[in-house]
Amino acid sequence: MNSWKHAVALTALTVMPLLFSAGAQAKADDEILIGEINSYKALPANLEPYKKGWQLAQEEINAAGGVLGKKLVTIFRDDNANAGEAVRVAEELISREQVDILTGVTLSHVGLAVADFANQRKRFFLASGPLSDKVVWQNGNRYTYRLRAGTHALAASVAPAAAKLDAKRWALIYPNYEYGQAASASFKAELKKLRPDVEFVAEQATPFGRLDAGPVVQALEDAKPDAIFNVLFGPDLTKFAREGKTRGLFKDRDVVSLLTGEPEYLDPLRRDAPEGWIVTGYPYRSINTPEHDAFIQAYEKRFGEYPRLNSVIAYANVKALAAGIEKAGSTDTEALIKAFKGLQFETPFGPAYFRELDNQSTMGIHVGRLAVQDGKGVMPDGEYIDGTKLQPSDEEVKAMLSAR
Repeated sequence: MNSWKHAVALTALTVMPLLFSAGAQAKADDEILIGEINSYKALPANLEPYKKGWQLAQEEINAAGGVLGKKLVTIFRDDNANAGEAVRVAEELISREQVDILTGVTLSHVGLAVADFANQRKRFFLASGPLSDKVVWQNGNRYTYRLRAGTHALAASVAPAAAKLDAKRWALIYPNYEYGQAASASFKAELKKLRPDVEFVAEQATPFGRLDAGPVVQALEDAKPDAIFNVLFGPDLTKFAREGKTRGLFKDRDVVSLLTGEPEYLDPLRRDAPEGWIVTGYPYRSINTPEHDAFIQAYEKRFGEYPRLNSVIAYANVKALAAGIEKAGSTDTEALIKAFKGLQFETPFGPAYFRELDNQSTMGIHVGRLAVQDGKGVMPDGEYIDGTKLQPSDEEVKAMLSAR
């Protein structure tokens, strides 16, 4: 049994008797209760703006009359970045808090665990942010939908730019867990399709959250690559970018990097942000659409700061939930499953929908280059690639779905 599945089964068996014996608490008739699970303590740079985006969307919806004449009310719970803890919390939210819907999760291994729990308990689950494609493909189920684009889409979004570089020899660095492994495998496959002549001369799979930057940077330098593909994020990214800059790893060498253009990860780097990297991210000052203009103005007025990408994800997640509940006419699981098939909803990046084939949303990705302006790392602009253009073929997806 996979370790996360073992955690799901063991934790559920351990806590269920205790939770049921505690008794259910009464729920107001004029409320729709949402149970949101996430790694608030482990990923504060991501989840603090996420919660603000969530709050903004919920306030807007409730001010307009709510959903089905009821207020949206969210109960937030921390999963401590642990799959077993996430399952325990999910069971508590259902059994004791009597939530109508489960949602949330950022880390991939936690997302897989909660998706499996939703399948076991036959409860609707909208995964807002886990990047592992297994959440909807190899290990997906009819109860689980996902909002954010996954590892395949991220790799596919940057592969064309990487293929145009004068680079044949590539090195890769990634966190050694589900997200990093999947993102690197997808990038290699996508780049090979476009440039069959490329070689992958080195890989550094580092422990998540425990990067020893010096030896890793030296190992990459020793491989003499023409370009580097980076999947590190958070504190690991900060260490890598600073150590690589100090040792000259990025001098005259292209870098393609996932997530690095998100303000959550750029802000800690300040003037040490690496200029010229090709990245996915959030160029919030250069998105000129009516939807984004309205979102950023409302966000800055409400919180006195600019949004982060996770603010957008949370905001869109609440809007999708509201649209789905409205279409379903209730929070019944089977009604929600039917309603979310092909559901159209609004995001700050424009309209999106959930694919009927695999429960994946079509929310897209921005790709651009990094710069340093006014002593701060920024993604000054970027091309928005719609999520419909970043998925494998229907035949490939069907093969993964049929194999599960």
